Order: sequence, then C-alpha cells, then structure tokens
Amino acid sequence: MTDAQAPDLTGTDTPGTPTGTPGTTGAPAPAPGTNPVAPTPAGTRTAADVVTPELVARLVKGVVGSGRTVNHTPFTGEKLADLPESTPEDVARAFDLARAAQAVWAATPVRRRAAVLLRFHDLVLERQAEVLDLIQLETGKARLHAHEEVQAVAMAARHYGHRAGAYLRPKRHTGAIPVLTKVTELRHPRGVVGQIVPWNYPLELSVGDALPALVAGNAVVMKPDTESCLTALWARDLLIEAGLPADVLQAVIGLGPVVGPEVVKRGDYVSFTGSTRTGREVAQIAADRLVGFSLELGGKNAMLVLDDADLDKAAAGAVRACFSSAGQLCVSIERLLVHESVADAFLERFAARTRAMRLGSALAYGADMGSLVSGQQLDTVRRHIEDAVAHGARIVAGGAARPDIGPFFHEPTILDGVTEAMTVCAEETFGPVVSVQRFRTDDEAVDRANSTPYGLNSSVWTRDARRGRAIGARLRTGTVNLNEGYASAYGSVRSPMGGMKDSGLGRRHGSEGILKYTETQTIAEQRLLPLAPALGMDDEGYARFMSRGLRAMKAFRLR
Repeated sequence: MTDAQAPDLTGTDTPGTPTGTPGTTGAPAPAPGTNPVAPTPAGTRTAADVVTPELVARLVKGVVGSGRTVNHTPFTGEKLADLPESTPEDVARAFDLARAAQAVWAATPVRRRAAVLLRFHDLVLERQAEVLDLIQLETGKARLHAHEEVQAVAMAARHYGHRAGAYLRPKRHTGAIPVLTKVTELRHPRGVVGQIVPWNYPLELSVGDALPALVAGNAVVMKPDTESCLTALWARDLLIEAGLPADVLQAVIGLGPVVGPEVVKRGDYVSFTGSTRTGREVAQIAADRLVGFSLELGGKNAMLVLDDADLDKAAAGAVRACFSSAGQLCVSIERLLVHESVADAFLERFAARTRAMRLGSALAYGADMGSLVSGQQLDTVRRHIEDAVAHGARIVAGGAARPDIGPFFHEPTILDGVTEAMTVCAEETFGPVVSVQRFRTDDEAVDRANSTPYGLNSSVWTRDARRGRAIGARLRTGTVNLNEGYASAYGSVRSPMGGMKDSGLGRRHGSEGILKYTETQTIAEQRLLPLAPALGMDDEGYARFMSRGLRAMKAFRLR
C-alpha cells in the first residue's frame, strides 16, 4: 500500500487539528438565558502555565521521531507544543527497540509486572491534577468528564494489577485419557502490540488499553493522535516512573496515513479504537498478515425510556449519557426512544436540565460541558441539525454554535420529531446532539433500537428490573446499562466491553481484555501407554477398548 492509498489511521475519521471557521453555517444566535457560561475561578491556570517547555521536553523523551509537528487546544485553536514527528523509518526503529526489550520483559515474573500497574494506579490518583489539565487542553472537555478517564485508568490498573496472575496462570485440563494424558494450557505474550489511539479519550484509550497488553508480557508501540498526544505521553512517563522499562512502551507521532499503516504492518497484534470505516482498513491489513486484532468502532447508541421509568432520574441520566465530553464518546447516547405516554413529561424535564448546562473552558471544575475538538466536528454537528430541521424536526433545546466561548463550542441540542429520512437518524454525529422518537410497545422500542448497523451500547430506564433485563437481553449491543447511560457497564472492569455488528470485534476489560494479547499453547504429555494398540492388542481390540472407554467417560460426565 502506497502512502497515497494508505488509510487515515488516526484513530477516528475526524482529524484533531482545529480547522474550519466557526459560526459560518447559519447557526442561530444563542437565546438569552440558555446554556450560561461557567465562571472562571480566580487563579485558574492557563495553557502556558501547564504546557511548559520543561514538561514537553520530559514527555517527548524517548519518542522516536526525526521530524517536527505541533498540536493545538480546541479551547482557542492556539498551538500547545512543538513535537517530534515520526517517519515510517522511525516506526520501524520503535518496533526494533520494543522487540529487543520485550523478551526480557516477558521473562519478568507476572507478579513483578503486575506490581508496576499497582504503583501506576497510585501515581495516577496522586498526580491527577496534572493530567486533568492536559486532557482538558487537548480535547476541550469539561474537567469532570476528563476525570472519567482518570477513574477508568485507575480501575483498569487495579483490576489487572490484582488479577493478571490468575488470568495468565497455567491451567490443567483433562486429557484424552484421564491419568494417562496430562495436559497444560499456557499463555504466551504475542510479542509487540501495535496500538492506534483516537483523540477523544487520550488517557483511557492509550494507557488504559496498553495495561493488559503490558502485564501479559508484551511490548507496545503506541500511536496517539497528534492533537492529544501529550496526555498519552504523560501516562507513558508515569508508567516508566512506576517501574516499566522505557523501551517496552514506545510512542510514535505523526499523520495517520503515514504512521498508522506502518504500525499495523509491524505489530504482532493490533489494537484499534476509532471509526468503522478506518477499522475495516485496519482489519484488511492485519488479515493479510494473519495477525490478530481488536476493534472498537462507531455507534449510534439508543436509550429507551419505558412507561414506568422514574422521569426525573431518567432526565438527569440522559444529560450525562448524551452530553458527556460534548457527545464525543463512542458509547454516548445519540437516540432517545421514549414511550408515548411519558414522552412530553420526560422531554420537559430533559430540556430544562439541558438548557441549564453551563459551558466553559476553565481548567477547573464547574462547567457541565466543554468544546468540540475541531472545526470538522462542529461542521458535522451543524450539518446534522440543519438537515433535521429542514426535514421537519424541531429544536427543543440548544441548536446554536457558541463562538462567544470558543471557536468550536456548540450548545447541547435536543431534536424532536426525528424520522428515518434525516441524516442524524442514521449517521454517527459524535457531538452534543440527541434525537427523540416515540414508541408504543416494548417490541417497537427494541426493533427501533436494533435498526442500525451499529451495536456498541444501549440504555434502558424502568422501575421494573426484571423487565429491564429482559429488554436488555434483546438489544444487539455489546453493553446494556439499566438506569444509567454508559458508566455502569464501562466501569465494571471485570466484565467485557465492546461492540456487535459494525461496532467492532473483540473486547476490552475482564479476561477477554487481557487474553486477546496472548497466544495459547497446549502441552500434552502421554504417560504409561500410547494412544495406539499396546499390551498385545491388535487394531480391532484397541478400537473396542477405546469405544468402551469413551462410553465410560460420558457416563462419568468427564469433560
């Protein structure tokens, strides 16, 4: 594949570089009194206070790159830092360094590898103020939404720090002939994992996904998105401080079409989070090389509000589910399916809470929502809203860009009366826009929720837990949350998380989240007698002996 043909393996289809001109798409002016600006506390840090030359020099140490590039903050569009840029030759060098270090790391006892994760857990919580600033500056998030990443990474580090030994421990199995055949299943690291990280969750989707690969004995070559790479490099620096050998976790930075395919072409396993379109390209490259891969891709996630739901709790939950990280979250809710008997009452509550959300860019708690990441994301939001309105949808709340706050801010928006003819109904918006549709029966709600090629996450709100579980089991999504939007399933790190249908392959978290980074080996030792005629038996006698043995094993329920 030539560079001109290479897929844009940036993590998503949306470039992080702030582009486009805000406020030029015919957006209505903000209505007085809606979505107020969160106050900036006195003494709040600025980008210059946080991203110092000393910090950048420390974080880029060890990055294999011979060129130069820059990243920006979506809060203002201004440059944050000068960074090394990797070429294809630099990627090859990073893999060479990782491969040389991986053999020694794999020979390190699991308990010592796991201890690195537990020390990292403590350091992340102790130093969280540093990384919260970086996450906000690089993604435009509100601080509380940035803290979700801190929580997720700490949970993953704690879980795999405590459970890796059990997941990776050799297992004994019943052999072909009990007593005579002794079988052991071993788990070996795959080698060097190539990891492509999107811009929207730069802490959780970089180091959070790398932790199980590392504790399983692999090295990792990580390609974070350029616009949010300082966060990922901060996590790498902290892992090294926690005891990880520096060469075991490499970082390369550069343009997706240049660097991304090189990572996929060299990894012994590939971990990708991003768009479905790019995920298919990753899968094709990996399949040609016959290496394994996991993909978490797009979503058009639905929240079902049943006729017996607690409407106040559902409205509050919908705000979290739809507008966390300004909707730039793969598991966020973009479709609200509400029973017709409670739709008006629910919508009134939900709209009031949405209009009251405070927008802001301060590096402090207090804002309810931050910025979109780029002009392209803003353009997509505007296009979806304008198309829906042109086809008859009604804006219940929001609907306007907010250049008075920052170049890529947009109000959280609720669209009522959305139909299948509208772009927003089928395409992933990845922004603070949610569509409302009404249903009459549970069957209709399930059918509508499943009427999408995606299958990542869903949410069901009801006072009847048994009813909610029954409906949830019928939804074709990798995770279902009852009376919560996404956090309860994602935060349950002992359980697998991932997508069905066009939303991906493979899972993160739990046993699947670590065992995918291993190769299974079966060692079978035959003792005393061979699996062949012996002790004077002819072929026919051996066949009779084995037939009786098979019947006996079934009778004794041997598995």
